[in-house]
Amino acid sequence: MNDTPDPNPIDPGLVKYLRLLVTVLTAVMVVGFIVIVVLFVTKFSDAFGPEMPDKITLPDGTVPTAYTRGDGWYAVVTEDNQILIFNAETGELRQEIAIEVGK
Repeated sequence: MNDTPDPNPIDPGLVKYLRLLVTVLTAVMVVGFIVIVVLFVTKFSDAFGPEMPDKITLPDGTVPTAYTRGDGWYAVVTEDNQILIFNAETGELRQEIAIEVGK
């Protein structure tokens, strides 16, 4: 016959507690993942930046090298070291700024 005593019996209360703990932790992880996805969507929805104008008419002979946009205006830096500032709504040239290049 078998005289070996049974190993420690498993407490049914402990099993219920562990099952509840695993269920709660799984729910917390699912909710946390959903929160992270929502934060990414809301924070990066404007990541594509402001809208660019469909067409920019530059003075003859100018070659653009850079573009930037502000509130109500946009600027184009040209190859001949000038900044041309345009009205964002009308596309009208507002200002020309000459850049002095240091050597």
